Amino acid sequence: MIKSILTASIIILCISQVYSQQPINNSSANHSAQSPNLISVYADKPGSSVQPTMWGIFFEDINFAADGGIYAELVKNRSFEFYKPLMGWKILKPDTTTGILIINQSKTNPANPRYARITLAEGEPSFGLSNAGFRGMGIKKGMAYHFSILARQMESSPLKMRIELVNPKGEVIGTTNLAPEEKEWKKYTVSFVATATEPKAKLNLWFEGKGSFDIDIISLFPDDTWKNRPGGLRADLVQLLADLRPGFLRFPGGCIVEGRDLENRYQWKKTIGNIEDRHLIVNRWNTEFAHRLTPDYFQSFGMGFFEYFQLAEDIGAEPLPILNCGMACQFNTAEVVPMDQLDPYIQDALDLIEFANGSANSKWGKVRTQLGHPAPFNMKFIGVGNEQWGTQYIERYTVFVKAIKEKYPNIKIVTGTGPSPSGKDFDYAAKELKKLNAQIVDEHYYANPEWFFQNATRYDNYDRKSFKIFAGEYAAQSKFTCSPDNQNNWKCALSEAAFMTGLERNADVIYMCSYAPLFAHVDAWQWTPDLIWFDNLKSFGTANYFVQKLFSNNKGTEVLPMFLENKPITGQNGLYASAVFDKNTDEIILKLVNSTEKAQTANVVLESTKKLGSKGKIIVLKSDDLNNVNSLEQPILIGPVEQELIIKGKTVNPILEPYSFSIVRIKVLK
Repeated sequence: MIKSILTASIIILCISQVYSQQPINNSSANHSAQSPNLISVYADKPGSSVQPTMWGIFFEDINFAADGGIYAELVKNRSFEFYKPLMGWKILKPDTTTGILIINQSKTNPANPRYARITLAEGEPSFGLSNAGFRGMGIKKGMAYHFSILARQMESSPLKMRIELVNPKGEVIGTTNLAPEEKEWKKYTVSFVATATEPKAKLNLWFEGKGSFDIDIISLFPDDTWKNRPGGLRADLVQLLADLRPGFLRFPGGCIVEGRDLENRYQWKKTIGNIEDRHLIVNRWNTEFAHRLTPDYFQSFGMGFFEYFQLAEDIGAEPLPILNCGMACQFNTAEVVPMDQLDPYIQDALDLIEFANGSANSKWGKVRTQLGHPAPFNMKFIGVGNEQWGTQYIERYTVFVKAIKEKYPNIKIVTGTGPSPSGKDFDYAAKELKKLNAQIVDEHYYANPEWFFQNATRYDNYDRKSFKIFAGEYAAQSKFTCSPDNQNNWKCALSEAAFMTGLERNADVIYMCSYAPLFAHVDAWQWTPDLIWFDNLKSFGTANYFVQKLFSNNKGTEVLPMFLENKPITGQNGLYASAVFDKNTDEIILKLVNSTEKAQTANVVLESTKKLGSKGKIIVLKSDDLNNVNSLEQPILIGPVEQELIIKGKTVNPILEPYSFSIVRIKVLK
């Protein structure tokens, strides 16, 4: 992702990275078709195969995507490991004799060094702690909630706990009791049912009695996690991903991979195993943007590498992990590990492949088995570095490739050309990667809608003998790149649809594609636009989401030639189009974008020796107002509408409504 805004000068730089674009010529937008658009689709002449991985998902922990988002944990700073140990917590009735003491045992337990000691003297009625959650806790009436805590008693007179969920008025909407008794650390669990729905609830813990005990890993999960897994993922957010039918899941980012410095880079081995053994670090987005400071943004790694692999398997996507290549974010510290100290980074990559694919008897395959997944994940791809550039990246990438290919020759390696789709650094990387016979190269595009309309032809003349392209991050920006005022409006989504017809038409070059970023919490975002928005209870897909969904759900298996006046349809009369055939369903699938303000009839001739069904269907995504956006209040203001379509022999005449993206599906009879 295009990186940080730390100073005014960087803001100016960020604005300049809109690639010096000129507004698109809008003369076609006011053009009323005076004659039918005669379009030919050659159904008997299939071309390039469409990769199963063509349309996928880019996941990064930005905008509270993991903690506070898809990871269903409701307690923030559950083990007191933030740089301010009580961040997220508030002391209730602090007039007790001792109260709370934070103890640091970093030498004996570096992964989870802190815990809290609660002490009440005789005659003190109670002591309390309140946790605010992630901008509140989303609580549902009638839902069971599972509370757990690590605790140990320090004295013979035990303290007792009262656990309460309260609304902003302080009214109790769920409660239970717990009395830890053991003098050694033990996990205690208790469940209770909420009596009201509340998006901004808090968790109160009341301690009563006389004495002391220690507490750690304080946790609260709803019962309705994805697949009802204890300590699992938020079901509505996963369902939105599953509905995309993605070909791949790229994780964990993004700039998260690099870290602001190497000390805070993403290290996959520290994200697996018992929760208490996962080493929390600061999230590199927490104070990255001056306009959206989020100092309480950390990574607990409750959503770790095992969970990412499991999620990919759940939604039928190929896992695509991206690993640090010995370089921190070049927009922050630009730290690099010396070449003669790169071996541990390379070993992490080799060990990850064994973790994903090794037998249950291998070192890391055994770890996977112990985590509950004896069968391999069958990982086919791995990414080396996120968005690096320059000679320092190429030399590190080269060493990684040599080591990986020697041991795992069938693994496809993803590399990249940096944060921009053009310029000196891009040209240098593309030239060097071609020399190195790179397999899949990641390109990123954050630009205004006009750029996306204009670049529907970007890959028409790409070198067919060179590497394949991973369009790994793209999103049209309604204002300018890095602006906090960007919106997921229909103009942006429509321009992406036009651009994506060009990606599909060039499926012999384009191997995989994903919009970015994926998730954003409405009260805790840092970057916009984003594909899916949510609060503590609800979620919705943007217009951009529905564009991605329509492409992915109508992927097809082979590209079909599609021409208007013997030319690919790349903006003539404001139209953009591509076509595929789906061997699995025996259907011709057309994708048609009308970027103008007037309806147009597309007279499509289907050149086929086979008989076609007399009825097809058309799915239309449109809005009369290019500034319209979906929202929590109107989640499908812009949403697909499906209708029946009459087929006359070998001709279909869909009416392309103003500012619309349409899918047409036509059955080929055997």
